[in-house]
Amino acid sequence: MPKFAANLTMLFNELPFLDRFEQAAQAGFEAVEFLFPYAFEAAEIRRRLDAHGLKLVLHNLPAGNWDAGERGIACHPDRVDEFRAGVARAIEYAQVLGVNQLNCLAGKAPAGVPEERLRSTFVENLRYAAAALKGAGLKLLIEPINTWDIPGFYLNRTAQAAAILDEVGADNAFIQYDLYHAQRMEGELAATAQKYLARIGHIQLADNPGRNEPGTGEINYAFLFAHLDRIGYAGWIGCEYKPATNTLAGLGWRQRLAV
Repeated sequence: MPKFAANLTMLFNELPFLDRFEQAAQAGFEAVEFLFPYAFEAAEIRRRLDAHGLKLVLHNLPAGNWDAGERGIACHPDRVDEFRAGVARAIEYAQVLGVNQLNCLAGKAPAGVPEERLRSTFVENLRYAAAALKGAGLKLLIEPINTWDIPGFYLNRTAQAAAILDEVGADNAFIQYDLYHAQRMEGELAATAQKYLARIGHIQLADNPGRNEPGTGEINYAFLFAHLDRIGYAGWIGCEYKPATNTLAGLGWRQRLAV
């Protein structure tokens, strides 16, 4: 049976962020994830988790100026010091929040930088992050993201992520496999999940088109959930979708599709 974590950046977003933990627990979730915790005190988030019996399963490393449209800086050669400072900050939060894995967003490829320099920067940053996270008992994830939603995003295919992790050579570095992004870039969700199962540390979902809840689009989630069980995926599945109406109205998919 799949284990679902509510993504509090996108679900229950009709409420202030710190109020979403209670709503997630009341809706039957046992775990949550979100993009970033850094606008809040780590101790305050931990109080919300503990008060509602929730486990935090994922958040991201700092990713540059999100409000200005940045989507990560790990492939930016001129921002290595900022990236490393972000790794340290993320570990501080992770140790308070009890999360065991952090996601690193590669970012959009900056104009005029050769491909080989983008890749070498990304690989070296990942080696640094993986070593720092391993010292804290944490896993590092990298996430391919589709270039329709984020034009120019450097890491955008599963095979590319696996090849980069091979070059990084860290035993605590894995792929975050987002079914929505993968569907838009490459399809073949069931076969790809099975091929890379040992490399996948976390899965996220949304349907396509629209990035709404499962059952609203073309992805056969009833089949995929059963398939993930069959091949032995035992991790959490993060519900990172945009509710078609409101969060509570759209949660019926868990009973319809995940049985």
